Amino acid sequence: MSRPKILVSGHIAWANKEVYELLEPFGDIVWLDGVPTRNDFKNVFLPQHPNIVGIYRHNSSSDRIGVYDKELVDMLPSSVKFIAHNGAGYDQIDVAACRARGIQVSNTPGAVDTATATTALYLLISCFRQFAKAELNARARNWKNGLLPAHDPDGKILGIVGYGGIGGVLAQRCRDSFGMKVIYYNPRPRTDAPAWAEYRPTLVQLLKEADVVSLHCPLREETRGLIGATEFEQMKKGAILINTARGAVVDEKAMIGALKSGHLYAAGLDVYPSEPHITEELYSFPNVTLLPHMGTETEESQKSMEVAAMKCLVKAFETGEIGNRVA
Repeated sequence: MSRPKILVSGHIAWANKEVYELLEPFGDIVWLDGVPTRNDFKNVFLPQHPNIVGIYRHNSSSDRIGVYDKELVDMLPSSVKFIAHNGAGYDQIDVAACRARGIQVSNTPGAVDTATATTALYLLISCFRQFAKAELNARARNWKNGLLPAHDPDGKILGIVGYGGIGGVLAQRCRDSFGMKVIYYNPRPRTDAPAWAEYRPTLVQLLKEADVVSLHCPLREETRGLIGATEFEQMKKGAILINTARGAVVDEKAMIGALKSGHLYAAGLDVYPSEPHITEELYSFPNVTLLPHMGTETEESQKSMEVAAMKCLVKAFETGEIGNRVA
């Protein structure tokens, strides 16, 4: 009987050695190289590689075969039992379609915590101090022209929406560095949250109190458009919004309206609804800091994520239960 096959669906930048050290004991490694389209994946690649049991998935594979939506999941052979996704957010995988076919899905939450929290901290500081606009001024030899009055982050109230690993690291850094008061909203309190992180049972309560609202929730149907026109109205006048979660968690038109009215003092964005496209109007706001989804763009985090996803598959082959299971 032939050995199981493990598909590497997407890019591996830093842990190529670990692919063979960790995964090859459990099956033959096959790569997506040379598969330019979804049709080629379905009609050429899959027939050539029967008995795929586990899949390591990176978002880069979507450039060629698209996201793992229901159509793609349904074309996978019945032998597929596990998909280990490289990333904390797994909205590019239709987990309901996987569940219906008995395919377990995992993600890599802890591996992204520090790098993404660092990105959020940069956005927070830049928004308070207008550093993004100030740097553009310096590069254009405009010195301090057109800068609005800035603010210190010290002693302000940080509101975390989605207190997981990333939110927890950001909260600790803001408290330690700036003495910020931390409040958070989750569907339920976190038993592992420190005593100084105060739980708010409703999003409305958090929005009314926070000077900075930082988003760290996954993109699901219930969080799509979570922050819209009503929520911006509920924020303090002069509040700041930070988003390193997913672009679609925010109603972008409502955010632009809040920026135009001045109700929102500033926004720091690393994610957008239609990446890599950034809405043209956002470039016109000097008080908006824009990054091109830099959250985990470090060698250390990328390798940590790659290895974490592989270890999820190792656990799946050893025990029948994938590590960090989300579906």
